[in-house]
Amino acid sequence: MARPLRSDAAMRREALIEAAAVCFREDGYRVPFEAVAARAGVGRGTLYRNFKDREALALAIFSREVDRMAAAIDPAVPFDATFERILHEGAPTLTLFGRISAELLADGENRAAFLALGDRMETVLAPVLAAAQTRGEVAGGVTPRDVVLALRMVGGLLRSFFTPAEVAETIGAAARLLLGGMRPRPGR
Repeated sequence: MARPLRSDAAMRREALIEAAAVCFREDGYRVPFEAVAARAGVGRGTLYRNFKDREALALAIFSREVDRMAAAIDPAVPFDATFERILHEGAPTLTLFGRISAELLADGENRAAFLALGDRMETVLAPVLAAAQTRGEVAGGVTPRDVVLALRMVGGLLRSFFTPAEVAETIGAAARLLLGGMRPRPGR
């Protein structure tokens, strides 16, 4: 079992994750590691001590986002509001995921880790979906995997060059379409 990081090491690791998210968004997934390390205010060696490769760094970005969402969502909140909140608050990460997945060359270990992130997100969303289905907000046949797919679909629509208004408009239109498709149908 891995020991917890010292507070200074944990702060450097978090700075690297944040720096990578910004660099990947601004300059693309293939940005030089030196740029990520410089933005984080650390040396390249510190970067490599924390992350074996850029896929591991990307995994850390997305894992942090899943953790953040898990702490922020509440099954008692109506499903539409939760879905739109995830889209709006997660838009930068969804956009980044779409951008990185187009360039990702994940090996077996990293591929498994990326797939496990999807599984974690499904686990986070399962209680929210179950509560929404109990309240009659979402059709019984909708699965957590369907919700994750819908989130990824919207992420695929977002572009890093969109203005905040364009992001909001795209999210609003996509949410209306997707949420409408998840609602129960009378007589079914």
